[in-house]
Amino acid sequence: MAFSVSGGTVFTILLISRLLESSLLNAEVKEGEILPPTIQRLMKGYNKYLRPFFDNGPVTVGMSLDIASIDTISEINMDYTATIFLRQRWTDERLVFEGNKSLSLDGRLVELLWVPDTFIVDSKKSFLHDITVENRLIRIFPNGTVLYALRITTTVACNMDLTKYPMDKQTCTLQLESWGYNINDVMFYWTRGNESVSGLDTLQLAQYTVEDHYTSVSEAIYETGHYPKLVFHFELKRSILYFILETYVPSSLLVVLSWVSFWISLSSVPARICIGVTTVLTMTTLMMGARTSLPNANCFIKAIDVYLGICFSFIFGALIEYAVAHFCTLTYTDSHMLMYGHHMHEFDDEMNGIVTTISTHSRAKRRKEPAATPSPAPTSTELTVRPSSPSGSEPKPEASPPEPTHWCLTVLATVRKVLRSIYCCHVENPHHIDNYSRVTFPLSFVMVNLLYWTYYLYF
Repeated sequence: MAFSVSGGTVFTILLISRLLESSLLNAEVKEGEILPPTIQRLMKGYNKYLRPFFDNGPVTVGMSLDIASIDTISEINMDYTATIFLRQRWTDERLVFEGNKSLSLDGRLVELLWVPDTFIVDSKKSFLHDITVENRLIRIFPNGTVLYALRITTTVACNMDLTKYPMDKQTCTLQLESWGYNINDVMFYWTRGNESVSGLDTLQLAQYTVEDHYTSVSEAIYETGHYPKLVFHFELKRSILYFILETYVPSSLLVVLSWVSFWISLSSVPARICIGVTTVLTMTTLMMGARTSLPNANCFIKAIDVYLGICFSFIFGALIEYAVAHFCTLTYTDSHMLMYGHHMHEFDDEMNGIVTTISTHSRAKRRKEPAATPSPAPTSTELTVRPSSPSGSEPKPEASPPEPTHWCLTVLATVRKVLRSIYCCHVENPHHIDNYSRVTFPLSFVMVNLLYWTYYLYF
């Protein structure tokens, strides 16, 4: 019983295998019947692993591009993402057939033909569109010419010089090379020169405009040999209007706002400090926001950084100007009080000298009168003078030596005159500092702006 069961199982397996073999044979026949007779004759004896003209020199491959779109241009990653239509043409003598019409084949039949091993040199990532099927085109002409077209989206590296950002121009490239065939096997060329690339004239970009583009042919030299290379160059110019409205105008208005403090009284300390600190903090926030959209790891000193630094310096200078003016005001008040006290002391000395002289003359006159004459009662003037000579002796007519205070003041006045001759911009009145700042700050800012825009726009 067990033997009969096992025998039935083996028979079933053999029957299934026979059915599978017959179905596979039928599928092969049907697939062969799908191909037209012309393609069947072309594919008979065709070896896709051997390039055309294998023993008769290199095969020439002509290329052309159609730029469908440039999606993003990233300064942070220094790359751009583009969708392109890549078309390649070459002649394969094994595909010559009779007739005057070309054959357009399904893209999946490309697996049966030899195609160039072209790759994009600086590509970071690329993919071939496959909705609804793989976007490929194969067309064979009677003289053996093959047209092979692809729709590719690729992210390509682009080295950028951001020293003049946002007034910069960037030149990016799209390089095509052969991966395994050197110049002895394959030669690349542009089919129509600079006109081989189309689509850029109608391209609309967010921050850039395409100023120029051209093509070139060169060779890539590696350790393994010389390889064919095609390069497409295109020059991008950044639109500055967005940055003028977003960064340049606000920063300039902050500088003008900091000048409002020059028209506020020096005694209004809270008002002037509030304006100065607020403008400094706002400018700092604006500078930090401008750097978020740019790479931080590079060593570029960009044009926008220079302008923001200039604006920050003017705003900070306006704050420092008030500190200096306020300090000079305090010093000016103290020096005036000292000079007033000095003048009052000199006035007291002069009055004491006059009173002493009058008292001396009156005493000399009394001595000339006879002794019998009774001396008159002391007047109020004498009573006032006596305290000036506590020793009771007669004051000497000679002048007393100068006091040390007079000598120090003389030295200070001499030093002050020397400093005035050294420093040309001496402020007699600290309140004039604001008057000078109202003129010097705007003029300096205008001059710096002229130099800045002239250099970055024309040099």
